[in-house]
Amino acid sequence: MAENQASRITITAALPYTNGPIHIGHLAGVYVPADIYARFQRLQGNDVAFICGSDEHGVAIPMKAKKEGVSPKDIIDKYHGIIKKSFEDFGITFDNYSRTSAQIHHQTASDFFKKLYDQGDFIEETTQQLYDEEADQFLADRFVTGTCPVCGHLEAYGDQCENCGSSLNATDLISPKSTITGAIPTLKETKHWFLPLDRYEDFLTDWIIQGHKSDWKPNVYGQCKSWIDAGLKPRAVTRDLDWGIPVPVKDAEGKVLYVWFDAPIGYISSTKEWAEREGIDWESYWKDENTKMLHFIGKDNIVFHCIIFPSMLKAHGDYILPENVPANEFLNLEGNKLSTSKNWAVWLHEYLLEFPDMQDVLRYTLTANAPETKDNDFTWKDFQARNNNELVAIFGNFVNRVAVLTHKYYNGFVPEPGDYSEVDFSTLKSMQDFPSKLANCLERYRFREASQELMNLARLGNKYLADEEPWKTVKTDEIRTKTVMFVALQIASALAVLSEPFLPFTSNKLSKILNINTILWNEVSNKEILLSSGHQINKSELLFRKIEDQEIEAQLQKLEATKKANSSQKENNMESTNNLTPQKDTITYDDFSKLDMRVGTIIEAEKMPKADKLIVMKVDTGLDRRTIVSGIAEHFTVEELIGKQVTVLVNLAPRKLRGVESQGMILLAENSDGKLVFLNPEGEVENGSAIS
Repeated sequence: MAENQASRITITAALPYTNGPIHIGHLAGVYVPADIYARFQRLQGNDVAFICGSDEHGVAIPMKAKKEGVSPKDIIDKYHGIIKKSFEDFGITFDNYSRTSAQIHHQTASDFFKKLYDQGDFIEETTQQLYDEEADQFLADRFVTGTCPVCGHLEAYGDQCENCGSSLNATDLISPKSTITGAIPTLKETKHWFLPLDRYEDFLTDWIIQGHKSDWKPNVYGQCKSWIDAGLKPRAVTRDLDWGIPVPVKDAEGKVLYVWFDAPIGYISSTKEWAEREGIDWESYWKDENTKMLHFIGKDNIVFHCIIFPSMLKAHGDYILPENVPANEFLNLEGNKLSTSKNWAVWLHEYLLEFPDMQDVLRYTLTANAPETKDNDFTWKDFQARNNNELVAIFGNFVNRVAVLTHKYYNGFVPEPGDYSEVDFSTLKSMQDFPSKLANCLERYRFREASQELMNLARLGNKYLADEEPWKTVKTDEIRTKTVMFVALQIASALAVLSEPFLPFTSNKLSKILNINTILWNEVSNKEILLSSGHQINKSELLFRKIEDQEIEAQLQKLEATKKANSSQKENNMESTNNLTPQKDTITYDDFSKLDMRVGTIIEAEKMPKADKLIVMKVDTGLDRRTIVSGIAEHFTVEELIGKQVTVLVNLAPRKLRGVESQGMILLAENSDGKLVFLNPEGEVENGSAIS
C-alpha cells in the first residue's frame, strides 16, 4: 500500500518505563516526531489512532522500588502520573495513553500468550540461568550487569548494552555480577518458554530484507539485516520474577511474561481501551490490511519492534505488520550521554516549570536538531539561538509585522487587493508549494528537514515584505499597499495551518490573531485565498519571547552542579572500594591452567563498518594469524594499534560479532579515569610466548 493512500493510520510511540520522568532524549527520539506525524495526518483528514502508555513491568521498576524502599506499585503510580501529565502539558496528542498494569492489558497479553501456547508456537526448555545465592533469586535482565560481548562495554545490562545497542541475554555477559547484592552469580536450572525466532527467518527476510530495503531508514534496516544474517535463535518470553503478568499456563508458578513480550502488546490493549471508550471497533486499527501502521521508537528498541514483535504477530496470525519503524539515534546533552542514574538530563516536567508557555521552543529545537541519522547533541546555547535567531527573528517577526500593519493601516480588516504583480503571483505560488514540500519530508520521516522548510515559509514572508516595503508604498500607492498586505496575510494564514504539527501552541495563538478556524492542510495548496477581504483579524501578540543569557547560564550552572555531584560520588565510590573491582570467587590452579595467554602483535587494524565501537584486528600470535574483534575504538586509533604487542587469550571459544568471527580476546585494564590500557609485555618479546 503506498504511503499516501492510507486513510486509517495506527501510530504507536514506544512505551516509556515508569521508573523515572521523561527527558529530552525521549522527546527527540520518539515522542516529538510521532506527534508531528500524527498531527500532520489529522490535518489531512485521515483517521488516526495515536497510541501509547506506561510500561510498568520492566525489571527497572522493582529495582527502583528496592532502591527507594517502597513497593513497585508506589513507583508506577508516581511516575505514570508525572509522565502522563508532562505529555499532556507539552501537547503530545495521544488518542489514548494507557498503562500495562491495567486489567485490560493483563487480559490481552495473557490471551495473546495463551493463543500462541495452544498453537504450539513456543518451545519449553529447562536451561541454566544466572542466580544470586545471597538474594535467593534468578537474575533477569537488569538485575545483572557485566561486560558486553559485542563492544566490550563494562556496564552492559542482562538484556541490552546501552553503549552499542545490542540485544543480549544475561548469560551472554562476560564477568556478570548481581545488581542486587554485587555477588558473582551462579548458574541454576529453570524452566521457561521460548519463541523460536529461527522459524521466522524466511518470513523476516522476505518482509524486511526484500520488502523494505529501499524505504526503511538505514539504521533500522542495517540492524535488522545484521540480526537475520547472524542467524536467529529462540528467545525466552518468560522470566523468574514476582513483578509482572503471571504466565497463564499450568506449572508456571513464580514466572511472569518477559517485559519485551508483554510491552508491545500494550499498544493493542491501549487501542482496545480507547475504542471501548469511544464506542468504535478496535480491530480495524490492527487487523485491516488497508490500515497503515507505524512504530516510532529509539534505536535501542529496533530489534524488539522489527524482529521479535512482528514474529509474535505473525505467529498469532490475525494482525497486520508495521509499514515502517522510523527509529532515531540518541541525543546527548552538552557533549555527554544522557543518564537517568546520573541525573544528566533535561527533565520535561522541570522544563515546563522553568520555561512556562515555551513548549514550542523545545519542540522546535529538538526537531531542528533531531538525531535522525546520527547521535546529536543538545546544548542550551543552541536552544537559545534557535529561539532568538529563528523563532523570534524570523517567524515571530513576520507575523507581528503583518498583524501590526494590518491594524495600523486598515483597523484590522483584510484589505481588497488590486492587480497582482509578477512578484505577487510568484510569492503566492511559492506559498502553495509548501504543503507538498513539507508532506514529502514528513512521509519520508525527515522531520528536521521539514522544520527548516516551515521556517523557509516564514523567510518567504519576511523577504516579500522587505522587498515590497508597504510602510513606504502606503504614502505613495494605496492600492499596491493593500495588495502587498493581502498577500502577506495569506502567507501568515498558511503558517498558522502548516506550523500546527511542529508548533501547535504557536499555531493556536496565530489562528486566534488571524481569527480563523481550522483550515485543512491541502487547502493551502488548492486555495489562493485563505483570508478573504473584509475579514477582521485580532490584535497582535508576541508569539515568542527572547531568551536572555542569564536564563541559559542558570541551566548551565545546574548541569555543572550535577557534574560536580557525580564527580564527588565517583570519588567516594573509588575511596570506598580502594579504586578496585571486588575480588571474584576463588578458583583452583586447574581453572587457571586452562587459560592459554600468549604474546601477540597487531599487524592489521580497521574500524568495523557501521559499528562505532568495534575494531577488527589481525593479530600474529606466534601460533597463527587470527582475527580478533574488540570494542576499543573510543580508546585507540587504528594507527596506534598497528605494531602493538599485546596479551592475547588464544583459547577462548570463537564468537561472531556483527557477522565477523572473533578468535580470541586481547586483555586490557581500565585505569581510574576509565581509560583502557594494554597489558604489554616488558621489552620486545617473541610472538607466541606463553604467559604463566
